[in-house]
Amino acid sequence: MISQAKARFTRISTRKARMVIDLVRGRNAAEALQLLEYTPKAAAPIVRKLIASAVANAKQVQPNSDADDFVISVATVDKASTQHLRRWRPRAMGRATRVEKGASHICIQLDET
Repeated sequence: MISQAKARFTRISTRKARMVIDLVRGRNAAEALQLLEYTPKAAAPIVRKLIASAVANAKQVQPNSDADDFVISVATVDKASTQHLRRWRPRAMGRATRVEKGASHICIQLDET
């Protein structure tokens, strides 16, 4: 049984989120939750909450299951559109450059061991 959870339009850059996702991909869900609790990265609380949500989704289908029964089989981070998160910064000689604030879609899939 595959359980999944998605966080769309998360206000973190894909580069920062991929560093944390690479830490937990392929690990046991309980081990990943414990690892992320003490990881000092900006995306760690977001990914931790997402894994907990995927475990809760799996428990809806199988109430007797535990977090130790699941492995993170697929974990992806994709770039989200930054249409509403664009800012302008003044530059030399009266010009302006666009600053795009990062946003990402994070998807976690759990599989039984």
